[in-house]
Amino acid sequence: MIIFMCKSYEHAIVITNRMLVQGDFLEQMEKVIALHPHAVILREKDLLDEEYEKLAKNILVLCGREGVLCFLHSRIDMARKLKCEQIHLSVPALQSLSEQERSALREDFRELSISCHSMEDMKFAVSSGATQIVLGTIFETDCKKGLKGKGLDFVREICEVCPVPVYAIGGISMERLSQVMDAGAAGGCMMSGFMRL
Repeated sequence: MIIFMCKSYEHAIVITNRMLVQGDFLEQMEKVIALHPHAVILREKDLLDEEYEKLAKNILVLCGREGVLCFLHSRIDMARKLKCEQIHLSVPALQSLSEQERSALREDFRELSISCHSMEDMKFAVSSGATQIVLGTIFETDCKKGLKGKGLDFVREICEVCPVPVYAIGGISMERLSQVMDAGAAGGCMMSGFMRL
């Protein structure tokens, strides 16, 4: 008897890193977005604004075609310019904004995703209007070598009190996705798994 394993990506967030892609990055993203993940976070922090904007326009079209959410990473003004309703920020970036600017974020963006690394981070993010939390680092990962993962108990602790969806990050694979979801997470974020798919 043959059992067909159906991989569902609806609980996965794609974190982009074009440096990990062999071949054309947009072709890779087209393939990945066609799998219908929950969302894409267009990271690419090293790009200048002009290059990032050009890339963002293409990714937004691909995501729009497949009905996949696309979060721009940190570039608030650009997201407004491109009428992208999803933004992803770090806690320090959020803290650097005035109360008035944080209030404007809640008005201008339908989805506000915040990277958190502690209970304090999560509480601040939620009080600032976060609609989802990206919680790390859960397992040791190649992109942060030597940084010990905080583990599933940390996921459980945050998820028990967090009123918005939590997506685990750091060493997440399709196999580990079910583990973090069992601990209460809405899903997980993956970089290399999607960039090398």
